[in-house]
Amino acid sequence: MNISATLPSSTKKHFEILDGLRGIAALAVVIFHFMEMFIPNPQNPITHAYLAVDFFFCLSGFVIAYAYDDRMLKMSIGQFFKARLIRLHPLVVLGAVLGLMAFVFDPFGNQWQAYHIGQLALLFLASILLIPFPIIAERAFNNFGLNAPAWTLFWEYIANILYALLLHKLKRGVILMLTILAAASLIYVAKSAGNVSGGWSKDNFWHGAARVGFSFLAGMCVFRFQLFIKNKFGFALFAILLGLAFFIPFIDQYNWLTEPALVIFYFPLIIALGAGSNNKKSSSIAKFSGDISYPLYITHYFVLWSFLNYYEKVQPSNQTLLWVIPMLILMQIAVAYLALKLYDLPLRSWLRKHLH
Repeated sequence: MNISATLPSSTKKHFEILDGLRGIAALAVVIFHFMEMFIPNPQNPITHAYLAVDFFFCLSGFVIAYAYDDRMLKMSIGQFFKARLIRLHPLVVLGAVLGLMAFVFDPFGNQWQAYHIGQLALLFLASILLIPFPIIAERAFNNFGLNAPAWTLFWEYIANILYALLLHKLKRGVILMLTILAAASLIYVAKSAGNVSGGWSKDNFWHGAARVGFSFLAGMCVFRFQLFIKNKFGFALFAILLGLAFFIPFIDQYNWLTEPALVIFYFPLIIALGAGSNNKKSSSIAKFSGDISYPLYITHYFVLWSFLNYYEKVQPSNQTLLWVIPMLILMQIAVAYLALKLYDLPLRSWLRKHLH
């Protein structure tokens, strides 16, 4: 998320602040992934940025309920699935293509040579079809070895399927009860694992179900119960409020409480505040942030494993990293923008015209 949920562009109100916050969360994830390559948790200064995924899921639940609760009475399940595939899948494919190219043509590593052509073909096919296939040991058995962030899209699809088949039909009281049960499962995962960072690997695959289960339902609750907290806060303040969650220190004995508290209470609160903001000032930064959020998130990982190989092979100094990492992040933002403008938007427009 998920980062991929998009605020509707119809006559319904557009929550520009919430849209922009997706970009802040995506950028936090990118920075976190670079930092964790050489500063492991809990020393990583942006140690809780992986919780941005839970914010994505919560925002996705809010947006899907807002955009489709009334429309599901008029559209078929097939139409819903087609609309979601058109919105989400072009960039899933691009992320897999970039991931395969980076794996094979990495100038600092040759791990791909340990896998025969059939395995590479299966890895690529699984990435495109969003089928978990964790066989790359050198990449910690990521469920999607060619494009690690795709694991969140896998669970986003599961949430969307359940929404279309069941959740949209349920009364809000039932949704609330399911949300409470999902919160209990999330706390159980946090207690047993010490955190809620799982879902990406074969060893913590089912943790992803707990994460999307609570957050998607919580986002639905914010909309269904109209928990819009009226305020006049601008985008900058919301960006700070969201960013603060990612910099909360990792305190080992309390982390299993800290992370569920942020996910269960803080992120839905931010969405409720963002939905209730009456700030009339348009922010070009918020719009740009929202526009590139999904392409940045789903395409950013193709360079990260190469960066890790570079770090281990070259062993650059901290002074070198101070310019290398910002340069790579700016490059990835540029790639995301080009992917949006030259690939995603034109392809989605074509697909809507011919298929939807």
